[in-house]
Amino acid sequence: MNFQDQEIKIRRAQFLRGPNVWTYRSVMEVWLDLGALEDYPSNQIPGLIPRLREWLPALEEHHCGVGERGGFLQRLEEGTWAGHVLEHVVIELLNLAGMPTGFGQTRSTSQRGVYRMVFRARDEKIGRVALAQGHALLTAAIQGRSFDVAEAVRVLRDAIDDCYLGPSTASIVSAATDRGIPHIRLNDGNLVQLGYGARQRRIWTAETEKTSAIGEGIAGDKDLTKTLLRACGVPVPQGQVVASADEAWEVAQDLGLPVAVKPGDGNHGRGVTLDLNREEDVRAAFELARKHGREVLVERCISGDEHRLLVVGGRLVAAARGESAWIVGDGVHTVRELIDLQINSDPRRGTTEAHPLNRLDLSEDDVIRLDLQRQGLQPDSVVEAGRRVLVQRNGNVAIDCTDEVHPEVAFQAGLAARAVGLDIAGVDLVCEDVGRPLEAQGGAIVEVNAGPGLLMHLKPAIGKPRPVGQAIVEHLFSDAEGSHPGRIPIVGFSGTRHGDLAARLAGWLFQLAGHRVASATPKGRYIAGRPVGLVARDDWEAAQRLLMSRDTDLAVFSSSPELILDHGLPYDRCDVGVVTDMDGWAALAHHDIHAPEQMVRVLRTQMDVVMRDGFGVLNADDERVVGLGEFCDGAVILYGTQTAAGRPPALEQHVREGGRAAVLHEGVVRWIDGASEEPGPNLAAWLAQNDPVAEEGSIQGLLAGVTAAWAAGIPTELIRAGVATFTY
Repeated sequence: MNFQDQEIKIRRAQFLRGPNVWTYRSVMEVWLDLGALEDYPSNQIPGLIPRLREWLPALEEHHCGVGERGGFLQRLEEGTWAGHVLEHVVIELLNLAGMPTGFGQTRSTSQRGVYRMVFRARDEKIGRVALAQGHALLTAAIQGRSFDVAEAVRVLRDAIDDCYLGPSTASIVSAATDRGIPHIRLNDGNLVQLGYGARQRRIWTAETEKTSAIGEGIAGDKDLTKTLLRACGVPVPQGQVVASADEAWEVAQDLGLPVAVKPGDGNHGRGVTLDLNREEDVRAAFELARKHGREVLVERCISGDEHRLLVVGGRLVAAARGESAWIVGDGVHTVRELIDLQINSDPRRGTTEAHPLNRLDLSEDDVIRLDLQRQGLQPDSVVEAGRRVLVQRNGNVAIDCTDEVHPEVAFQAGLAARAVGLDIAGVDLVCEDVGRPLEAQGGAIVEVNAGPGLLMHLKPAIGKPRPVGQAIVEHLFSDAEGSHPGRIPIVGFSGTRHGDLAARLAGWLFQLAGHRVASATPKGRYIAGRPVGLVARDDWEAAQRLLMSRDTDLAVFSSSPELILDHGLPYDRCDVGVVTDMDGWAALAHHDIHAPEQMVRVLRTQMDVVMRDGFGVLNADDERVVGLGEFCDGAVILYGTQTAAGRPPALEQHVREGGRAAVLHEGVVRWIDGASEEPGPNLAAWLAQNDPVAEEGSIQGLLAGVTAAWAAGIPTELIRAGVATFTY
């Protein structure tokens, strides 16, 4: 066979955002058509395995189904199909691009040569780029062409940089995930909602909804900040705002040399010049500072190293120290060349957020050029052999010193943040030794910054990383919020029978119990019983938007099997999960579902997301539905109909074993909890009064709705009253 024109055809690719038939997390599901390659496993395609080994040597680390290092390569040698190979190629490209991905599966379908392949994808665009690059690589390997792996990784890394959260935000989101707190990304940047509904908190990088706008304004005015800190007894350098270079020199002489000149409202150290002793240097520094701020500040220069102390909730959680950057002349190379050879060659330096130290760029840094001028040098000057040249007085603050901070210094940093009014602050101070009180050594706090970067603490150049994301999450969500911080109760219905009726009734009962309820059903979206827009059936995004509403303290969802297959569930976990039936398979042939038993894999998704202290509510009139109970981490409650022949056998056994159940007999519900029974609402009476809106079998939807409310702890008396007053 001629392999030069063979490739896998991608029939379709869909991004499953929520829990799905494959996993709890978001994945890219890809339908592949192998065509003629179905007859040629990997060990029958000439040169494929050597090329893959050469291009992606880390495939050696893929365990695959073998369960040990080298497992996937073993499968390649034994012969595996191209769809499975593509799965591992995509995963390895993601690993190389800096987004480690361990999950992937490839499964055959009922159609020969057609497979479903999935891999973990945190973002849809990243998943599609990874798929495209992986497909191109595998196609080249099959056809015997060359392929630029480094370029493919670069393209994928660029997509990750464009789409994924920055490291500061990602660290907070990761810490929230570790505590079981869900998150929703609210824009293409770093605005993220942690938690659901009324119990949510929002972050924007290292700023939170608790961050004071007034505090931010104060922090942006360095002179005002110093005034407030001085009033609280925090040591700050003497200084004054100046309007001209002449005034800057006058103030410098009054303060006493050396001085520092900086923008009064700048950030990131731009336009800050230190250790100025000469008039011409002060004047030049004034002009530089004026380019970076609305006003210029002249301060007494504090001797020592710059330190950044991260304060969260008034408490010190991390500290880092900066150091000066120097070059040594060799009589041959220019300043610019020596910086590249002796400083920028450090692998820790780079231009991305993955690097703890920044590259020094003379074309962009006016302060470095000014410092060189003060030493009689220009970027293209050749430095004589042995001469040490100061390039940057306080380089990147990236040396961890958290354990060295004196308790008094930590207290003053927290006091400074509180005085300004910031819940999260980067406090900059200068001193010789952070392990001694500031006053004893003439140290001072020079700035308080809102929205501080966290990278220096997450990935220090020297020292151990600090769990700053965890500290911020603990600040936002206290232990008083219980075992499920950031979560509101969620009740999820799945099936095809009367899901709208069941969800609407349950929502009404929760509303009567005092909850502010949002509900999403196939017929619309509702908040407090009021429609908030009729939308297309199974609109995943519209359903999830309900969890963004701060007015919502309980949510009810009705999700069809098609929604689960097309998008996944719109929530990650639920307190009560209900499955009403196993119908609907006949309409799902495009998902390769052709028999009712295949619906188990789809609808178990609803049971998979029930929390351990939650409840799975299952229709005992269908034994297949009852079987889903084995996938539920919480307790199982059954509901069913008692006929002349008796109760459903599964329900009868469940009750004998001490389980809870709701039984419908002659139109009236009876609650069974262990040895006790009590009467519930009369559903037949409701149907008689609402005949125009009732559909055949509606009583099953009502039964599912009241059982879900009972499972969630709504008092039985309230359920009876609620059914009587429910309108649909």
